[in-house]
Amino acid sequence: MDYLPIFLDLKQQDCLVVGGGSVATRKVKLLLKAQAKVSVVSPEISDALGTLVKQGQLRWVQSIFKAEHITDQRLIIAATDNEQVNHLVHDIAKQKHILTNLTDNPDDSDFIFASVLDRSPIIVAVSSGGESPVLARNLRARLETLIPPAYSKLGELMGKYRETVKQKFGELRQRRQFWDSVLSGPIADHVMAGREGIAEQILQQQLADEIKTVETGEVFLVGAGPGDPELLTFKALRLMQQADIVFYDRLVSKEILALVRKEAELVYVGKQRAWHAVRQEEINNLLLEHAKQGKRVLRLKGGDPFIFGRGGEEIDTLAENAIPFQVVPGITAASGCASYAGIPLTHRDYAQSCVFVTGQLKEGELDLNWSVLVKPRQTVVVYMGLAGLPQLSQKLQEHGMPADMPAALVQQGTTENQKVWLSTIAELPELAEREKPIAPTLLIIGEVTRLHEKLAWFRSG
Repeated sequence: MDYLPIFLDLKQQDCLVVGGGSVATRKVKLLLKAQAKVSVVSPEISDALGTLVKQGQLRWVQSIFKAEHITDQRLIIAATDNEQVNHLVHDIAKQKHILTNLTDNPDDSDFIFASVLDRSPIIVAVSSGGESPVLARNLRARLETLIPPAYSKLGELMGKYRETVKQKFGELRQRRQFWDSVLSGPIADHVMAGREGIAEQILQQQLADEIKTVETGEVFLVGAGPGDPELLTFKALRLMQQADIVFYDRLVSKEILALVRKEAELVYVGKQRAWHAVRQEEINNLLLEHAKQGKRVLRLKGGDPFIFGRGGEEIDTLAENAIPFQVVPGITAASGCASYAGIPLTHRDYAQSCVFVTGQLKEGELDLNWSVLVKPRQTVVVYMGLAGLPQLSQKLQEHGMPADMPAALVQQGTTENQKVWLSTIAELPELAEREKPIAPTLLIIGEVTRLHEKLAWFRSG
């Protein structure tokens, strides 16, 4: 890091701002929000600063800057339009070991200001190290949408009961579980809806319960999407940050795993054709076993857990054993890969319906409802179809699909390794033999694939 992010307590601390223009005005207002005692040295000041002086919120020293203006202030801001004056302020302050900021001059400053999102007592500060203040402000604006103002009330409520919870639950793990239940349950929901009174009543009731109420573990079955980390849902990210242990499959990228809580244990349970790292029954039992230990268990699956992901089997075991669970849908490969390849799955000029099937072989054979797949004006998306591609091509043609029906292979869609090949249903096996696509590769069959060359917007690599 080029800078150490810290938060200073400036309540009733003397701070000095040298300068009285628009930049100085912004800095003064920021210091006043931090409850500092602010003095301004400048021959003239802005109307906004004049109003603050009249209101008694600000002390104005009407003068050009002099060395004696610097005494024992907590920090100083040099905000004049004269660089020589600003550097003089810094030089004198440095001799007295006072932190000083020169506006628009991060290289010569002792500290820099961040772009601040104020949800007091929650404060979020974003900085680019002075390289791009516009980018920092842009990121803060995005955070504004993720962190609504009601988080201020939520922070106040949690602060109010912090010591009570600490006394109630002696172990750190118990306290963390309790607060996580607050943040992910009805208490937070009521606060966000403006019902702080009801939220506090529920919190008091939960504190009156026995410790066992927070001992039960929970399983989060979360869809990680097709590969691009930015396609994760907000809820998925929130639960990923709560996990104690994570069971993930081979379609979950390292970029997505990097978003999991750093202290969480990562366990690979991936599968691929003809080889299973851990059998499905074992995975089901692992989720059950760790949840019974009181852990928050994250089952992270590529795509959507309920679309060819065996998510139903996993939560069925949990339901039979009365283990709480949540299911977070993810963007399935069909939707994500098709979108990134510029292939609409439906289009009023080409397709009025869409069918998802799995192309996995069972004892060397494909068992599909072929008559359903060859209907006109329809898009067919085949998951896990590379191994059975020759048989798939043959069967579709035998059941009436034209040999020149357009098709596309999308390899590792939504990632930097994405590749798209266009072909026909008859020529697909030859194309796959020649290009040797690697898993995961999605097959899209239908007239909509003709739109790829026109609508493709994502460029990988």
